[in-house]
Amino acid sequence: MPTYPLPHLAHLPHTPHPNLQTVADSFEKFYRQVFGTISLTTMLAFLPNPSLAQVGDECQLSAQEREQKRALMQAAVAGDATAQQTYRSLLTQQAERLSQCRRQSWLQTQATWLRLYPCDTKPGMLDALFDEIVNRGYNQVNLDVFSNGQVLLPAADNPTAWMPLLQEPGTDRIDLLAEAIQKGHERGLKVYAWLFSLNFGQTYADRPDLQQVLARNGEGETTVSAAIKASFVPGRDITSVNEIFVDPYSPQAIADFSQLVQAVLQRRPDGVLFDYIRYPKGLGGASVASKVKDLWIYGDASLQALEQRGLNQKGQELIRRYVKQGYLSAQDLAAVDQLYPAEKEPQWQGRSPSISWAVPTAERLPAIQKELWNLAVAHAMQGPVDFLAAAIAPVQQQGIPAGAVFFPEANRMVGKGYDSRLQAWNRFPNSIEWHPMAYGVCGDTSCIVEQVQTVLSQAPAGTRVEPVLTGMWGQATAERPALEAQMQALRSLSPTIQSLSHFSFGWQDPQWERERKFCRL
Repeated sequence: MPTYPLPHLAHLPHTPHPNLQTVADSFEKFYRQVFGTISLTTMLAFLPNPSLAQVGDECQLSAQEREQKRALMQAAVAGDATAQQTYRSLLTQQAERLSQCRRQSWLQTQATWLRLYPCDTKPGMLDALFDEIVNRGYNQVNLDVFSNGQVLLPAADNPTAWMPLLQEPGTDRIDLLAEAIQKGHERGLKVYAWLFSLNFGQTYADRPDLQQVLARNGEGETTVSAAIKASFVPGRDITSVNEIFVDPYSPQAIADFSQLVQAVLQRRPDGVLFDYIRYPKGLGGASVASKVKDLWIYGDASLQALEQRGLNQKGQELIRRYVKQGYLSAQDLAAVDQLYPAEKEPQWQGRSPSISWAVPTAERLPAIQKELWNLAVAHAMQGPVDFLAAAIAPVQQQGIPAGAVFFPEANRMVGKGYDSRLQAWNRFPNSIEWHPMAYGVCGDTSCIVEQVQTVLSQAPAGTRVEPVLTGMWGQATAERPALEAQMQALRSLSPTIQSLSHFSFGWQDPQWERERKFCRL
């Protein structure tokens, strides 16, 4: 299916909130343009065989170097003082070598995405993980800090609205995020914090006092109830059932997320990446938003903000009726004229009347409905953009890089509607890193290149575009080529691409990932 990127967007005005910085651009411009028990020894057995040297990147370590470091690490963890000193010295040497190699490479940053589990608190676990990351030539780790309703913060120091990852007895003071940042730095790695954003997780949705914060559509459904209903259809994917999206206009959601960001910043990561700056991908026909009740704008805060975009009483009344009913009738237009006879035209932010209000009611009805549909879509798309603006502000204030993760195809028109994710990434600020997930499936690199080219063509000059790829080293599948082939295709595409990442580290070694995930302390 061809991709039709949406036009460039501008930010909407909104009521100032203590956790939301003022957006300067006017809505008028926006509106017009929108159209177990695993031991260290057992765990190490799942590392890639060092006799099988990885290929495709000049900064990867040889089999001999990997084996030497592995043996030193095991001895160091066992308490051998000489091995500990030698191991630390080796880490420093390899960090310097990795830094020099990346400076000389066309690919100055090669990152991987990493999730941690409770068993990673065991002695030597983080060392083994970060050693293997260095072995493969990566010089940055994008670390999962908030996902699925859990945060990588110690229970004893978790001021957020979510449960900590570590909940086992005796782990309440273990700061796995701080330890991971330290382990990364010891090896010359940058460690970025990777946060789900508008997807707050099931634990948040389970709280009765937070139901008004959840995103809702025109049928009164939350994103989870809509996904559950769709899952009853045979053959439907139910992975989105656990994706709980909130209303991006909700002051409570903004405040809770701000508190999370502040807690993460206290650990001084090298950067912060924001994921899920969008609405959910609907199932089946729900993957396209083609009418106003498909939009996730029926949360209390979003509805209030939308009504306030009306600039006179006639405009506000038409907005209310259109959103509530899902349409307008000729009787609605006549009734509004009778309610507010002193007001000549309905007005709302950015409106450029497409038809004279003086023509007969039946003639102006289609045009007014089209104008209100455009307003509703623009309002829906601006919510995540404003939410992102609030999230990145404290990060940038501390001089730490911020970035956004997005799907290149999530802001396209589909027929007469829009991709249900309504992810207006082409209006993300160019002061942050753009991380497009180029996961195209066509058996070769053409669709991957096309996705990245779409982003490059719309990115303002100077934007750091850092594609996210998925696949295996040295191994092609029916869906996509090996990572080396994908990387070479992007290198040929544009010299501006000097950084990219691979999703995910766990997918490279699924057996090791399973052992770490399901082992018990």
